[in-house]
Amino acid sequence: MKLLVARIAMVATAAFTLMTVSGCSSSGSAFAGSWGTDSPGQPSLSIQPDGTFSGTDGCNRLMGKGTASGDTFDFGTFASTMMWCEGVTTWLNLASTAKIDGTKLVVFQSTGEQIGTLAKQ
Repeated sequence: MKLLVARIAMVATAAFTLMTVSGCSSSGSAFAGSWGTDSPGQPSLSIQPDGTFSGTDGCNRLMGKGTASGDTFDFGTFASTMMWCEGVTTWLNLASTAKIDGTKLVVFQSTGEQIGTLAKQ
């Protein structure tokens, strides 16, 4: 009986540890929320706690599922429309990673160069 109780305790502890660790490494919860503005021609982004995101670069719709690791959100590969809109700078379509700086989401392209910021809504 003692051996059975010990095994159950060990399995429960392992399951709890796995849930805790996996939640920290893949969740986008620190980045969750709405960023940017809903004004026409302006970029905006909505990130869900699971890392799923959708938005617009001011012209094109974009969507995907990123991952958070520490203080960095990695957009990964995402889908986007490819329309041309006069007078709109579509920098958000170049997003590779992002970090939070106060109330702003700072967005970087794959070279590490900052390409823009989105204010928290």
